[in-house]
Amino acid sequence: MTTIGILGGTGPAGRGVAIRLANAGCDVVLGSRDSSRAHEVAGSLLPRGRGTVSGATNEVAALSGIVIVATPWDSAVATVRSLKSQLAGKTIVSMVNALAREGRELVPLYPARGSMAAQIAFALPESRIVGAFHHLPAATMEDQDSDLDADVVIFSDHEEDRQHVAELVNCMEGLRAVIAGSMSLASSIEAFTAVCISINIRYKSHSYVKLCGLAANL
Repeated sequence: MTTIGILGGTGPAGRGVAIRLANAGCDVVLGSRDSSRAHEVAGSLLPRGRGTVSGATNEVAALSGIVIVATPWDSAVATVRSLKSQLAGKTIVSMVNALAREGRELVPLYPARGSMAAQIAFALPESRIVGAFHHLPAATMEDQDSDLDADVVIFSDHEEDRQHVAELVNCMEGLRAVIAGSMSLASSIEAFTAVCISINIRYKSHSYVKLCGLAANL
């Protein structure tokens, strides 16, 4: 499989995606501004599949065939803009949500272009942006013994790329890809993450999205 880089991959969300990609047979490069931190985190992840997880700078991770953006929302655009040339011509997967905490709830924030995926697309006009992995509980993703059975909602204006990402998701244990449609749905899909996390805070749980009524094999 293609090597997959994860920008800002040392956080909980990035680690969870990395371990399940590695278990699916992918070689994953965890990127970080701090290479020593990236190496430390990568070394702590012990995939049970045929793939590997290694640590590097974001610059090195951006050289991968497919790149996932898992940075905090307020640094995502600056990070990808600085790597514009390395990311040109590639499938870039955004799992970034713009959220703010208010009391015991998270609320969605709306960037100037309506969504973080759209902001990243504007910053990377020569890349193909796909949105995925927004509604997954990071701790459950990272726990290889969890009984995760979640749907991953995918959107993009690029049909071939979203199909490719869907195939990748379907190879990851505990996940099923559900293609929602175009980039026009990005704002709604990203904002729903605030609902998911607020529910988990309230009920002290690790729930996730599962869409019933769909064919077993999409």
